[in-house]
This record gives sequence, C-alpha cells and structure tokens, in this order.
Amino acid sequence: MIPSDHFPRFYNEVFKFLATQGREALEQYWLEISKNQERHTLELFQTKGLAGMHEYWSHIRDEENCDMDLDLHDDRLELRMNVCPSLSKVLDNDAAPMQHYCDHCAGWIGPIMDKTGYHLVYDAIDRTKPQCIVRIFKDRAKAEAAEKHTALLMDWPGKPQR
Repeated sequence: MIPSDHFPRFYNEVFKFLATQGREALEQYWLEISKNQERHTLELFQTKGLAGMHEYWSHIRDEENCDMDLDLHDDRLELRMNVCPSLSKVLDNDAAPMQHYCDHCAGWIGPIMDKTGYHLVYDAIDRTKPQCIVRIFKDRAKAEAAEKHTALLMDWPGKPQR
C-alpha cells in the first residue's frame, strides 16, 4: 500500500503522464475518480443536502489534517482551504507539480454536484499556492453571482453552461 504522504506525489505524476496524452485523457481520469467518489458521497449528498456535504468534508478535514474552514449556511456550504495538504505535499517534492494539479478537485466534485442538483463554484485562487475556496449553492442564481467574484474559476468535464 502506498503511504498517504506519497499519494499526492503519485497522483501528480499520473496527471503529468495523462496530460501528455491530451486534456481529454486527463478529464476522463477525473471522471473516473468522480464515479469512485460517488460510492462514498452521492447518497449522503442527495439525502442530507448541504448538511451531508458538511458532514463529509468535516470528516475529510479531520482525517487529512487540513487547515480548512468549513461553514454551513442556509443557502450554501463554504469550504476555505487555507493550506491544502495535497498540493503542499506535491510542492514539497523534487518533481515539479503538474500545471493543472488543482483542477482534479473540481474534476471529481463538479460532476457529483451536477447529479445532485447543487451548484459548485470552485475558486482555485492561484494554481501555485495551496489554497482554494469552494462554495456549493442550492440556488443557481446565487452560484452565478458568486462566480463573478472568483480569482480562478475552475471548470470540470460536463460543466453546465451558465
């Protein structure tokens, strides 16, 4: 079994290899990750909505020792990753990070949100800094308004056009 500290570095190298095959290969891989994550999240998100999403990411925050603020509001869930442990481990490595490493998060979260009817606004802020802001809205109009205030808005395979 690969140690958890090595997993982001492994992912980084897989992403770099797939990027040489073209963006479509990379996005297909992210969709496979998304399908796998559905087994852990889809029912929870569909039955408990934003509260279920808060429950899931609270567990991830504790399990992965994330420096993350997680706020549940009536109309949205807001996750502020102050120091992303995944990108931090990739940056603390002698191999350069894949240029679009951060895109994999939106690549797996976005398709699940699309299936649940929620609206993801994923602001990577800067691909070279281990921080991001994720907002998940019930209301599409609120998501569209929030998109206008992002530094680096992430897309994902199959993202609905707004």
